[in-house]
Amino acid sequence: MTLVKFANGQKNNGLNPLFTDVFDSILNDTFLSERFTAKTPAVNIAETENEFHIELAAPGLSKEDFKISVEKNILTVSAEKKAETEGTDKKYSKKEFSYNAFTRTFTLPESVDYTKIDATYTDGILKLNVAKKEEAKIQTREISVK
Repeated sequence: MTLVKFANGQKNNGLNPLFTDVFDSILNDTFLSERFTAKTPAVNIAETENEFHIELAAPGLSKEDFKISVEKNILTVSAEKKAETEGTDKKYSKKEFSYNAFTRTFTLPESVDYTKIDATYTDGILKLNVAKKEEAKIQTREISVK
């Protein structure tokens, strides 16, 4: 029998607890975490008899911001939006730059017809319809008993 010791909810990575508390407070600061966390859109993927449906939640963008490409069996969806605001107050000029960008990649199965991929963007949701090849579609037929 092996005896395994648990930390009972405490982080213990071999360092002094004060040392880890200092770094936890710096790295988990909301100012830093909001600026440096990667923001990728949530995705829903569904499959029907004839096609795959991919939905990305990407509000605040326009359809010109998206770049969608297929290379071999990799579908890549990326977007970049640059927002500039300018205001003047007394002798000072203030500019604020904001860049929002993301890239999502999807590995497509062999059953996909790469020539029949459609994309629409409405109400903050990018919808991709990826058609299946004819031979990959489920075909049903009735078999008679002899």
